[in-house]
Amino acid sequence: MNATLIRGVTVGALVGLLFGFDTAVIAGTTSGVRDAFGLDAGGVGITVSSALWGTLVGALTAGIPGDRYGARTSLQAIALLYILSGIGCLLAWDWGSLLVFRVMAGLAVGASSVLAPVYIAEIAPADKRGAMVGAFQLNVVFGILVAYLSNFFVASLDLGAWDWRVKFGVTAIPAVILLALLFSIPHSPRWLAAKHRAREAAAVLASLGDPDPDRSVAAYQRADDQQTSAPKLSWAKHRKPILLAFAVAAFNQLTGINAILYYLNDIFAAAGFSGTSADLQAIAIGAANFVFTGLALTVIDRLGRRTLLMIGSVGLAATLAGTAAIFLSGEGEQYLLWLLLAYIAFFAFSSGAVIWVYISEIFPTDVRARGQSLGSSTHWAFDAVIAGGFPLVAAYSRGAPFVVFAGAMVAQLVIVFLFFPETKQRSLEQLGQGL
Repeated sequence: MNATLIRGVTVGALVGLLFGFDTAVIAGTTSGVRDAFGLDAGGVGITVSSALWGTLVGALTAGIPGDRYGARTSLQAIALLYILSGIGCLLAWDWGSLLVFRVMAGLAVGASSVLAPVYIAEIAPADKRGAMVGAFQLNVVFGILVAYLSNFFVASLDLGAWDWRVKFGVTAIPAVILLALLFSIPHSPRWLAAKHRAREAAAVLASLGDPDPDRSVAAYQRADDQQTSAPKLSWAKHRKPILLAFAVAAFNQLTGINAILYYLNDIFAAAGFSGTSADLQAIAIGAANFVFTGLALTVIDRLGRRTLLMIGSVGLAATLAGTAAIFLSGEGEQYLLWLLLAYIAFFAFSSGAVIWVYISEIFPTDVRARGQSLGSSTHWAFDAVIAGGFPLVAAYSRGAPFVVFAGAMVAQLVIVFLFFPETKQRSLEQLGQGL
């Protein structure tokens, strides 16, 4: 551990704060946007999911510039997108322009979810990689908490019609700080080695504290030599990591986490809580998410990714089933906050902490950014569909979405137990040679 490594991991992880902030800020704006543009439930769903379709495109395409120009340079462009989208939403002149700028925010979030974990994974030592990449997720949930706190603070200013605009516009402030900090970190040494810039790679490794950078560069190059001269992510060659990335990303969204976070205020309102009470309870949910993600990072390199996923599957199935029972029966609303706190705790301790770590580990170096792109795009595709459909399904039956999510967690438990390999304490080169 030295200053360069700490700075690289910290700045890479701060990308996650923008990810979480821009993702969760929507929770405090739905009623304002609905009133401003006269939207029905379908219109609200389109507004919420618009960013997610942009996120899907960002995740699908980020691997190409990431592999070509490196994660650091690509993240600088992403920070600019965050700045423009925040300012654009603040000044949006109609519903269509708001959707355009939310799609722009989505492009930045999707690309962030690909490139920041890849960058951290490629500079982190193997024995600390889980916690270091997990720091990205910790900052995602910290960003979610910051979004809830920001929404609560802006709401207290009583800005009237400008309330939802300012909530969106605040996101540009941390984006400016991030852009400046991204100029202070080095390129990934693995990316430099893959681009045949061995001398620069060795210099970066030395600055990161590698005791024998030349040997590490040689190991990177041997691993690259075993790959095709024109690297492509292919089903024939990468079938297992592709399936694993798809599964861990899909199940992450089938927990219902983002739909619940996006519509948290609406969920509490449906259970009879006031708007102010819903805002405060959203902060409690965000705080629990942050605390239990941090707890997971202290044990992820000891217990392993697979174990955490199985623990989470059991807890998530139970808490989602309890939440469904409250909405289907119309009784026990006083227990809703406690069930959702437990739900968030189990999610943060398992799938929330594991997803970006696991996907960043399982692909070979020459296609890692593309593999991360595949996993991330799967995540966001499921997110967009679930978030767009949640208000429509909940309007039909408030308990139905939670029944579906609970069943998915039972399926996750079985699939993880039967098919997921453990990746802890293994180098990226070892994992790239076969799971």
